[in-house]
Amino acid sequence: MPSLLWMRLTILDAFTANPGDLSWSGLEGLAACTFHDRTPASQVIERATDCEIILTNKTVLSGDTIRALPKLRYIGVLATGFNVVDIHAARERGITVTNVPGYSTPSVAQTVFALLLELTHRVGHHAETMRGGRWTRCEDFCYWDGSLVELSGLMMGIFGYGAIGEAVARIALAMDMRVIACRRDWLEEPLPGIRKVHPDEIFERSDVLTLHCPLTEDTRELIDAKSLEEMKRSAFLINTARGPLVNEADLAAALNSGRIAGAGLDVLSSEPPKPDNPLLSAKNCLITPHIAWASKAARGRLIEVAVGNVKAFLDGRPVNVVS
Repeated sequence: MPSLLWMRLTILDAFTANPGDLSWSGLEGLAACTFHDRTPASQVIERATDCEIILTNKTVLSGDTIRALPKLRYIGVLATGFNVVDIHAARERGITVTNVPGYSTPSVAQTVFALLLELTHRVGHHAETMRGGRWTRCEDFCYWDGSLVELSGLMMGIFGYGAIGEAVARIALAMDMRVIACRRDWLEEPLPGIRKVHPDEIFERSDVLTLHCPLTEDTRELIDAKSLEEMKRSAFLINTARGPLVNEADLAAALNSGRIAGAGLDVLSSEPPKPDNPLLSAKNCLITPHIAWASKAARGRLIEVAVGNVKAFLDGRPVNVVS
């Protein structure tokens, strides 16, 4: 490929993908690069005005912004979801938009079980009580708080059976759980041992319900008072997909009333959350700050694919195109 270092490339929010433990060197051999840790909305046009290539993770590129950047030819989204880009405006301008699919699948599946195991066996909680001296003061050789739940034999319900759903299913089967799954269109059969069910059935049958579907108008607030009422009182909800899949007030009410046993969430409807989000103080609700995707291995794959996307575009054979 001929040198294209005359082209200008900027990353608007480089910090989350690479806070300093990885390298952007693959990009630096392709174009004249500028890296910004973060870019407020008011500075997007100023920072990108002379650029042919923009990479963004969460910084929004609206239609007005895209139309105000006459040199722009390519937008690379440093994520799988690409709703931060006005695809219609990009298409009107003939701008190629790409994403990075599949890079975080193992890490997200791992996070599902990190949340679930803390809810069911409370390892972190008990380690903290021990550190506070409780075991040394204990009259017995052991102690535990609440009921410790064994996963073997329980029913794992997977709402949305794509790559991540299948990875979760593999782990669940290895832990001797029973697995049911639903998705909008079954283009191929699930793994052996997994039963396909209707979405309505998955709520009432699941001991653990984990969400792995995209956010659409059909799935927005999929978890609400009605669906929560259909779940077992002993059930756990896990959401590592999209925050707006859950009506947060309804879930908080269900947790506080004991309608379900607990929830593990890595995503919320607004990130960072507002201080008055009812889930922040709900009973038996574990919340992590959207870290399921963020292992070093996953971020390394993200950068590797993003660099490959830019190379392919410059070679005239773009891949992972969403526009």
